[in-house]
Amino acid sequence: MPPTSPLLVLIPGEINLDLILHGFDAFPTLGREVLVDECLPTLGSASAITGVGLARLGVPVRFVGKVGADAWGDQCLETMRAAEVDTTFVERSADTRTGVTVAISSAADRALVTYPGAIAELTAVDVPSAAWDGAAHLHLSSYYLQEGLRPSVPELFRQARDRGMTMSLDPGGDPTAQWQGGVRDAIALADVFLPNAVELEGIGGDPDPVRCLTALEAEGCQVVAKLGARGSLALVDGRPESVPAPGVDVVDTTGAGDSFNAGFLAAWLGRRTLVECMRDGVCCGALATRGLGGTTTQADVNELAELRAVHFGGER
Repeated sequence: MPPTSPLLVLIPGEINLDLILHGFDAFPTLGREVLVDECLPTLGSASAITGVGLARLGVPVRFVGKVGADAWGDQCLETMRAAEVDTTFVERSADTRTGVTVAISSAADRALVTYPGAIAELTAVDVPSAAWDGAAHLHLSSYYLQEGLRPSVPELFRQARDRGMTMSLDPGGDPTAQWQGGVRDAIALADVFLPNAVELEGIGGDPDPVRCLTALEAEGCQVVAKLGARGSLALVDGRPESVPAPGVDVVDTTGAGDSFNAGFLAAWLGRRTLVECMRDGVCCGALATRGLGGTTTQADVNELAELRAVHFGGER
């Protein structure tokens, strides 16, 4: 179901194109060429995929970002606008190119190669005061990739808090695998932290997910772990609560965690229970894997309600 009120979500984030190469007999190695079954250029980037997912669930989204004045940027913005994401504050730059990620994918997993382009250029200065007007929630994804924005994330969160807003953070992967960069300071200021299993272990510093959840929640933030096919895990009243993922015919897992974010946050902004939010998250994550790319099969409100009813019971 949609949020009980149309709370506006502000997302300062990265926008890049994904080139999905899907279906291979062998993974490529240096000096060898392999063939794939399908190729799709489509909207990528964790922030934009989450934003489109929220918009498709009826949550208004305002996006602040940078793209190049090029065809890749055109395609990304067309997809976002078609989903009714407000891109008024997305800046086009003739001096840089829109980023692109090549995803070599199968139904089981994928490998990513990214050209950052404009991704690293967004800074807090690029988030004007007008972008905050009317916003009730601030969401940030790709903490490690957004090098220009990263140092100012704590200050952005403090501004949001001063405006009475809530905040969520998805760290995304750390290409350096160091899991530092002040992320713990940002977690302590957020209301919800949404890592996947690798990110949870890297930032929490422990292979045991429950111990990581306990340690990170000591920062004062609700932590919800995304575990892919194993669903989602969080602490509810101090005890581990696992929500299983629905079974679907998986085509491509690109952006599944970002669609989880959309489903979870739409329910969370609607003031539903944590377990209900996790259920909507795993349903949206699962539905997004039915086709190539992060946004091509994202759930709308009706699809979410149908899968929720089938998988968890209750009304559609």
